[in-house]
Parts: sequence; structure tokens; C-alpha cells
Amino acid sequence: MMDSVSVFSDHICQLGEGPSYDPGTDTLFWFDIVNGKLLEKPLAGALKIHDLGVMASAIAVIDDARQLIATEIGLQVRDVATGRLTLHTPIEADNPLTRSNDSRVHPCGALWTGTMGKDEGKGAGAIYWFFKGELRRLFSDITVSNSICFSDDGTIAYYTDTATGLLMRVACDPATG
Repeated sequence: MMDSVSVFSDHICQLGEGPSYDPGTDTLFWFDIVNGKLLEKPLAGALKIHDLGVMASAIAVIDDARQLIATEIGLQVRDVATGRLTLHTPIEADNPLTRSNDSRVHPCGALWTGTMGKDEGKGAGAIYWFFKGELRRLFSDITVSNSICFSDDGTIAYYTDTATGLLMRVACDPATG
């Protein structure tokens, strides 16, 4: 038996990244980072393109009415009904040279989110931890934060700085990420 492959969306992004599937709505979300667009496509529906007005790279569901989006100025809450963004937690908001990049939710619910220079400037980015309203910078001097992920039990985190070609592995508290 052969599986077939088809194009999910023929929309062309300048820099398409950050795919995230929401099983509650059977919808795939992703970003055209440079053009400040959020793309939304239900598996059995038409593509919707939302103009965010800001570079964004990652999305997480808060509840049926809200989403958390990593943007060039920080974590913003998006109202699903209106599309309105509200700044929740600034991250490098005073630095116009950086933007968000890769992010991932730890099994405990903590968010790890990375930044990078818009021009991929050496060491311009960082990786942050956000949990229960607290934000901490975990790692500095990152050029292109990528591949943030966790072991199933939450005891190990992985990330890369694409510029180095190295995969980093660090211990995590499974209760706090």
C-alpha cells in the first residue's frame, strides 16, 4: 500500500515557520514571520490569513477564546474572535533589532521561547522561560534559537543555535520546566 502526499496549502510565505496543530479545532496554524501574518487552516476548510502587524513565530492555545503568540515585542494574547493582540509579557520589546523565533511548551505548561537578530546577528538572541507569570532569561549569546523540545517526562530540554550546528541538552525540573 502506498501513501499519497498532497500540498496542504499553496500559500507562499516569505519565511514560513512555527507550525502548530490544535487538535481541539482540527486546525493547523503557522506564520509568515517577515510579513507579520498568522495562517490558519482547518484540515477540512479554507485557509484564513490574519494580519498581525508584527513579526510573530509561535502560537499556543490558552483556551477556546485566546491564544498566546510569541512576537518581536514579547508574548501577546490574541483574541480569537476579534484578532486583537494585547501585550502580556514584553520580551526584548525595547530592542528593534531582535524578534521571536522558535518556542515550545514544556509538558508542565512552561513556555520556552527564543529570540534572534532580525539580521541573524551573532549572539543577538536568547532563550527565555515563562511560567505562571514569571519570565527568566535562560541562555544568552544565541544567534538563531531553534529546535526547542523536551523529553516526554520533562526532565531534559534540547535546543540549538543554528549558527553553531550543535544540539544542546540541559536538565529540567519536570514540575516547572
